[in-house]
Amino acid sequence: MKAPTLTSGAMNSIGQLLLGLGLVLLATGIAALLLSHYGVHKLPGDIVIHRDHFTLYLPLGLMIVLSLILTIALNLFSRR
Repeated sequence: MKAPTLTSGAMNSIGQLLLGLGLVLLATGIAALLLSHYGVHKLPGDIVIHRDHFTLYLPLGLMIVLSLILTIALNLFSRR
């Protein structure tokens, strides 16, 4: 019994998918660096709990802002 092989079309699709994911990751990293440089990482609504050897940071304000931006962007792109 022969092992299944990938065709060149399937390899092209996998390569394009990996390249696209890499570009999305790069854009996300650059955006995170720029946003933290401008102080967006400390929005109202963020919860910070400091204890002896423990710090808990819950960025609720940032999560709400990102959720709104992504919802609007995805609705705009999906209605084409």
